[in-house]
Amino acid sequence: MVDKFVGTWKMTTSENFDESVGFATRQVGNRTKPNLILCVDDQGQICMKSQSTFKTTEIKFKLNESFEEITADDRKTTTVVTLENGKLVQKQTWDGKESTIEREVTDGKLIAKCVMGDVVAVRTYVKEA
Repeated sequence: MVDKFVGTWKMTTSENFDESVGFATRQVGNRTKPNLILCVDDQGQICMKSQSTFKTTEIKFKLNESFEEITADDRKTTTVVTLENGKLVQKQTWDGKESTIEREVTDGKLIAKCVMGDVVAVRTYVKEA
């Protein structure tokens, strides 16, 4: 089911990103358009890498298993990624807070919606050839 997510995705648009990250990350993050690279190994472990000239982050995980994550803005979270209705849903918790990133493939585009409290940020990616 995660096969449709596998590949290299180039960001084309970013909406409301300013509201969801700290000032320093925002200043640089708004100037870069990271690629999202997703692969799956033989044991079903998923690797998700966000790669830009500013910063590269990578997480490796199995669906439905919690793991420790250091986010791009340096939060240490407990994270679980599930597959719900064809969407990859990443739930991060830290210091009594929670954020959710839903990724889905629609019309050949990968849409990543990040929700934290009242803030919703959306990034759109297209698959590279």
